[in-house]
Amino acid sequence: MKQIEVFEEIDAPPDVVWDILLEFDTYPEWNPFVREIEGLPVVGGRLRVRIQSPGSRGTTFRPEVVAVEENRRLVWHGRLLVPFAFDGYHEFHLEPVDDDRTRLLQRETFRGALVPVLLDEERVERGFRAMNEAVRERAERRVAASI
Repeated sequence: MKQIEVFEEIDAPPDVVWDILLEFDTYPEWNPFVREIEGLPVVGGRLRVRIQSPGSRGTTFRPEVVAVEENRRLVWHGRLLVPFAFDGYHEFHLEPVDDDRTRLLQRETFRGALVPVLLDEERVERGFRAMNEAVRERAERRVAASI
């Protein structure tokens, strides 16, 4: 099992960050890592997710949404090929720091026999960092524009 976690402090409340995470149709405009998401974020639903880590070719997969807690948590489970070969549990977790700040955690837990062979931890971590920074910039601009 391997786990990658990246945190970002954002000067925006959780509901603003949540809205940005769920605006899937805008991802191609601003998201440097998750280039596309299609589908609805509902438990049991399937998404079509296209990721492209900086410096790599893109990959498209169809994870199942396993948890949705409004303004708090979105989790999906995806796999490559067959169960337990290369499974990933991806989570966005929003934690209020105070009324106007949010700590965003993006985490992936990888399991399976192919993880040691296929997982490029550094590339995934760079992708998470790039996305989290882009979420922060977008959320903070949105808050500033509403003042």
